[in-house]
Amino acid sequence: MAWGLLILGGCFEVGFTTCLRFVDGFRHVGWTLAFLLAALLSLALLEIASRSIPLGTAYAVWTGIGALGTVVIGMIWFGEPANAVRIALILGLVGCIVGLKLVGGGH
Repeated sequence: MAWGLLILGGCFEVGFTTCLRFVDGFRHVGWTLAFLLAALLSLALLEIASRSIPLGTAYAVWTGIGALGTVVIGMIWFGEPANAVRIALILGLVGCIVGLKLVGGGH
């Protein structure tokens, strides 16, 4: 269950980083509220998951999911570069996240 919560928290991290693109200096209230809600949920889920997953592992996986998701969102919706080297590095990140899950302990 902790790993599922951690993955969900990482997905909310993707949500709050994506919202950052639209907050416009926190002047856009709707996007700012979405950012704050996603950030709160993301951090709360990280905290809950880290009760049974070692904190270093939980944090690395959480940030890895956030980074991975944010890069993919950037490539798909915001026209950021999607060259072979960048995709290879993203796949390396996925491998590291999976590796941490496999050796990370916890439930």
